[in-house]
Amino acid sequence: MTGKAQTREDTAAPEHEAPAAREVSTLRLMATLTVAGALAGLLIVLVNLHTKPLIDAYKAEQLQKAIYEVLPGIERYQTYYLVDGALSHTVPEGAKEADFKRVYLGYDANNQLEGVAISRGESGFQDVVQLIFSFDPDTRKLLGMKVLDSKETPGLGDKIFKDQAFVKQFFAGLDTPLIPVKSGGGKGQPGEIDTITGATISSKAVINIINHGLDEWVPILERGIPPAPDIDEKTETVNTNPGTKEATQ
Repeated sequence: MTGKAQTREDTAAPEHEAPAAREVSTLRLMATLTVAGALAGLLIVLVNLHTKPLIDAYKAEQLQKAIYEVLPGIERYQTYYLVDGALSHTVPEGAKEADFKRVYLGYDANNQLEGVAISRGESGFQDVVQLIFSFDPDTRKLLGMKVLDSKETPGLGDKIFKDQAFVKQFFAGLDTPLIPVKSGGGKGQPGEIDTITGATISSKAVINIINHGLDEWVPILERGIPPAPDIDEKTETVNTNPGTKEATQ
């Protein structure tokens, strides 16, 4: 019996062994990751190429609307670039407009200068606050202000553009430089701006941006402003107020 049992055990079908795990070579893994990364990068580039012109066009449209908002009543505005310390209608040949600082000068229907608008950004409480403001270059009185981009705290810092009582102060023809004061605590001095309770840093940031912008640009403007283009002259840097244009049709 023992011999027969031994024979059966010897002749029994062997159990299936687990297949050996395949080893993935380091080179193949790196190649796969490289290809995947390249495809992802290409996709990002293609998406950016498609969306960037749309985003830029939208920003340009919003900026144009903001200029007419802070310079109410103007017929058109002219973009001036800061080139070698002086204002110029154009940038040097071959140069990029984005590399030059700029201001926007608003004119009435008689081609008379009404005001200057400046776009500028500085740090607020959370992030950079970008705004545009305008002033009269002769009297230096403030004409208007609009926040273009802000990531300030919802419910607090965002009041710099949501709180109309705060915003309207910048359209009241205040003298400059502006002076931040606690809400209701002013002493009647020219240029006082009531800050926002609970958002003092954000509201002071708006005031600082304007004061710093004036400090930078007033001396440049005092050196001289190039003559405005003729009313019938068309240049790429002249923009006509759509509202005025429709009214005259």
